[in-house]
Amino acid sequence: MYEMKKEYFTGITLIDDEHRQLFDYANQIYDLLKAEFVPDKYDNILDLLGKLRGYAKKHFADEEAYMESINYKKLFTQKIQHKAFEEELEKYNLDSLEDIENQDVVIGELLTFVTDWLVKHILELDTQIGK
Repeated sequence: MYEMKKEYFTGITLIDDEHRQLFDYANQIYDLLKAEFVPDKYDNILDLLGKLRGYAKKHFADEEAYMESINYKKLFTQKIQHKAFEEELEKYNLDSLEDIENQDVVIGELLTFVTDWLVKHILELDTQIGK
């Protein structure tokens, strides 16, 4: 469902490969949302959030290290955006996920946040790194 489109490529292999993985996490969130035969998704949500948080930290560190290596002028802006993403992920209230009725709502909100942020961030900021 979610994939790297031609316009998302930066031309930097490491960054593009890591963006592909982030899109893969978006697909996993989507699949979980659509998994109608999984009545209690609590453990799956926790697992995906943990993986997404960990991978985002790795990706941001790699991307920022690359930008530092080329003396990228918009590094500070990137760091602010990356920190905001991490902070937003931390806001997901895991206590509310114990209520099965709220799980799909939270998964849907997470999916919207991740995909909107990813596409906007890549198109507006990351694609400029390779130029």
